[in-house]
Amino acid sequence: MNLFRSTAAALALTTAAMALPLQAWAGQDGTDPMYNVEAPRAFSMVGDLVVARPLLIGATLVGTAAFLVSLPFTALGGNVGEAADALVVEPGREAFVRCLGCSSTQQQQMR
Repeated sequence: MNLFRSTAAALALTTAAMALPLQAWAGQDGTDPMYNVEAPRAFSMVGDLVVARPLLIGATLVGTAAFLVSLPFTALGGNVGEAADALVVEPGREAFVRCLGCSSTQQQQMR
């Protein structure tokens, strides 16, 4: 058991020591060296396409249904536009307009 703990501690310290230069480089210019805003990495694009976009399309459909159900109440309250923006337009914009692999803040920075 002692050998296992020693090996695990040595592995953890070695991994931490190998990550230090990367962290130091990331802090110099304020950017993350693993991700570039102008050109998202392939794994970001694949993750966005396979995971995020289907979830956002589902959120848009669920939001549209919730908007239609709440429409009489929002009409009485006078905030139909705000409800439409929050439930339908924002998820739809994230699903269909945002660039592949970008977050919404990165999309705004690119404009």
